[in-house]
Amino acid sequence: MTDSAGIPGGTGTAAGGSKPPRSRRRRLLRWTGLGAAFLVLAGSAGGWWLYNKLDGNITEDTSAAAELRRYERDRPAHFGNGAQNILLIGSDSRSGKDNARYGQDRGTERSDTTILLHLPADRRSATAVSIPRDLMTDIPECLMADGSRTGERRAQFNWAFQWGGAGCTIRTVEQLTGIRIDHHMVIDFGGFKKMVNAIGGVEVCLKHPVDDSEAKLRLPAGRQTLRGEQALGFVRARYSLGNGSDTERMERQQQFLGSLVKKVQSNGVLLNPARLYPLLDAATSSVTTDPGLASLRGLYELVRGVRDIPTDQVKFLTVPRKPYWADPNRDELSEPDAARLFQQLRTDQPVTVAPPKPEAESPPEGGKRNEPVDAAESPAPRDGTGRTGEGTTATPVPVPTFTGTTAGMADCR
Repeated sequence: MTDSAGIPGGTGTAAGGSKPPRSRRRRLLRWTGLGAAFLVLAGSAGGWWLYNKLDGNITEDTSAAAELRRYERDRPAHFGNGAQNILLIGSDSRSGKDNARYGQDRGTERSDTTILLHLPADRRSATAVSIPRDLMTDIPECLMADGSRTGERRAQFNWAFQWGGAGCTIRTVEQLTGIRIDHHMVIDFGGFKKMVNAIGGVEVCLKHPVDDSEAKLRLPAGRQTLRGEQALGFVRARYSLGNGSDTERMERQQQFLGSLVKKVQSNGVLLNPARLYPLLDAATSSVTTDPGLASLRGLYELVRGVRDIPTDQVKFLTVPRKPYWADPNRDELSEPDAARLFQQLRTDQPVTVAPPKPEAESPPEGGKRNEPVDAAESPAPRDGTGRTGEGTTATPVPVPTFTGTTAGMADCR
């Protein structure tokens, strides 16, 4: 007897197939399960390996942490409301193969760029304040690399980093502003280039061509995307862009950072794992941070808190300053403007920025720079209740507006 498929004694289907023996089905299910389990374990192991790799990339600044603990009683108080202040330090170190090309390594480094980043408790905005490296200020006693200590002295701001690294710089900023620094990050030339390359470069627009041998920069006029060496040269150049002042260099750095923020937000880097990993790899291998940020989790929490801030609420400005009385090639704080800015940040109050007025773009010799462009006219409340102290209610004090820009203004037109 044959079945419909012509197979003697068979029980096949019209298609001619037959069910595999029960033992064979068991083996097939067992191997399928093992394969699926292997893929899950491999994926988990791969994810764990990537996490550990990124986490292990970060360099922890234990010496700065120890120095800050030593002077804890002298430091400003914590906000306690969720606001954070992060000091971003760009080092001009020549150590390592990535930095050696920019000069001889003499075993010292200064802060080429220093930015105080304020993140308010509601995380609806961010304010980045550049501190001029030539600002004359009081630098406290600091621990040097050889174990000796400097005395308190008045000097230009970036010497603090040369004398005592991030710990000395943080204490100098806290003494200058009265603002508690919660975290800090240090990045060198090589690290900056890696991070710019990781996001595919940053777009800028130049009104005139640039040829600066000091900054190793040669660019045509017009719209272009800068990567690596060109990006570094653009933010460091002083002698071929504008009037060669550090003022214009800081403004150019702020414009570049504004374009960088827009690039990161616009192409979904922070929400796309394929794009986020290269950035995280570059960032974690390029920065030295305090213990609180020296982990992938710490950096992720920081990024998560700022990734949804609108670009027009990411603000950039320079601390109000004017030519130093003893040397016009140096700066000093412009008061009461600087005090007003520090008070707003210290108390987690809003800061507004606006482009400079046409007549303020080229201040006269000895004139103020980066002062508020819309200073409050009414008296400030004395007790925080809206009263002046004489029993009458004062007119609400407007939010101080300072000369600056936002990431939303960084359009290349």
